[in-house]
Amino acid sequence: MGNIGFREILIILLIILILFGAKRIPEVMKAFGKGIREFKKGAKELESQVKEDEDSSREDDKPSPHAG
Repeated sequence: MGNIGFREILIILLIILILFGAKRIPEVMKAFGKGIREFKKGAKELESQVKEDEDSSREDDKPSPHAG
C-alpha cells in the first residue's frame, strides 16, 4: 500500500463530511482529540510503571550490604 497523497486525503474528508455533516464534524474531531490525549496519557503511565518495576527489580538483585 502506497503513501496517502493529497487526493486520498480530500476523498476521506469528503466522505467524513457526507457521513457526519458540517455541524457534527467539530464534535467528532473534539472526541477524536480527547481519545488521542487519553491514549498518550495511558501510554505514559504504563511506561513510567514499567520503568519503576525495572528499577525495583534491579534493587532486588543488588546484594545486601549486611550479607556475608
